[in-house]
Amino acid sequence: QVQLVESGGGLVQAGGSLRLSCAASGTILSIPVMGWYRQTPGNQREWVATILSGGSTNYADSVKGRFTISRDNSKNTVYLQMNSLKSEDTAVYYCKAFRFRDYWGKGTLVTVSS
Repeated sequence: QVQLVESGGGLVQAGGSLRLSCAASGTILSIPVMGWYRQTPGNQREWVATILSGGSTNYADSVKGRFTISRDNSKNTVYLQMNSLKSEDTAVYYCKAFRFRDYWGKGTLVTVSS
């Protein structure tokens, strides 16, 4: 069982930055894939970024060059550094872990004002 708790969301002006954190229960060394997704009202959850246990990363085209996903195994935490934020980045951001099955956090709201 993996429990995930996101934090770091809030209100920021367009062009600003935020760093989201996803704290996992237990060691994340045993979790092969961790990622961030986002969702706006009335829309499906959208993939944002993924990081593998070996450190490889992938990003959605919409955030490439602006967002950076990273993991600190010593803190059992995955981060999403978001720079040059746009109004269209406004969403609830969810952390996901995959180990035999998907585990989701409850999300953190990011609001970007234009």
